[in-house]
Amino acid sequence: MIKRTGWHAALCFALGVFATMGTKAQDPQFTQFYANPLYLNPAFAGTARCPRVVLNYRNQWPALTGTFVTTSASYDQHVDGMQGGLGLLVTNDQAGKGTLNTTTVSGIYSYQQAISPKFSIKAGFQATYFQKSLDWSKLTFGDQIDPRRGFIYNTNDVPRGGSVGNADFSAGILGYTDIFFVGFAAHHLTQPNESLIVGTSKLPMKLTGHAGAAIPLGMHGKYGDARTRISPNVLYQQQAAFRQLNLGLYIDHGPITAGVWYRTRDSFIALIGFHTDKFKFGYSYDLTTSKLTTQTAGSHEVSMQMTFNCKPKRRRFRVVACPTF
Repeated sequence: MIKRTGWHAALCFALGVFATMGTKAQDPQFTQFYANPLYLNPAFAGTARCPRVVLNYRNQWPALTGTFVTTSASYDQHVDGMQGGLGLLVTNDQAGKGTLNTTTVSGIYSYQQAISPKFSIKAGFQATYFQKSLDWSKLTFGDQIDPRRGFIYNTNDVPRGGSVGNADFSAGILGYTDIFFVGFAAHHLTQPNESLIVGTSKLPMKLTGHAGAAIPLGMHGKYGDARTRISPNVLYQQQAAFRQLNLGLYIDHGPITAGVWYRTRDSFIALIGFHTDKFKFGYSYDLTTSKLTTQTAGSHEVSMQMTFNCKPKRRRFRVVACPTF
């Protein structure tokens, strides 16, 4: 006989899928948001100046039946002739082991302008095409259950869903000095329809504000570079009725980065990372503090970043002093 917890979780997931069709969806999130800069704010395109490739993987609540797996890949670089950066971002989000699948492809342009010798701004614009699909064959329903033998019947529910595609637009702005930075992004400006059934289900606008600093502790090296930096940061996001506040701190010492975060009413986060001039790798773990507690097995996230050589800069280029992860 199938355990009660197994079919109960499957049934809850099926109900959750239809809830997302008729109400408001929420974007997937990355704990290492600075390790996925284009996903956080399109104004980050080109901030490394040289060509940069970023890969991210997140597995949220792997102990549950309907786990959430999100991956993303991006490329960006600064282009002198365009006075800004160009970027390409591809993401894929799978809920319930591929039952509900969303893929997005985004092109990004960011414009850079020096306001003063110490302060610069970047404004980013993003155009996206997304496709959302539902695999009906992976859903289970209450009328399939035999009290003794589990799922043995065919459902009488009429198949619905399929797939839907639409265009989407976002924008962001970033202001920064050699130490401090502050940014704001607005995603889904046109609130496109993503309904998989008859009717309209608009993707609500997501607003993101983030700020922080990279403060050097002491000096080291021939040119006075700091070997140790401390970086307090705050991030706030709002999408429809969903609100999230992240408060945290990174410490860089040589090639090692360590960080701790608290996501209000949700989880504590620990991070460890390694970085060189050309390569970065980070791992983070979200310890759930909500009523789900340890039943979820938390969330695991891995990030990798590779920066390639490019031609020497013709004029001064200020790099954003934000955390690596």
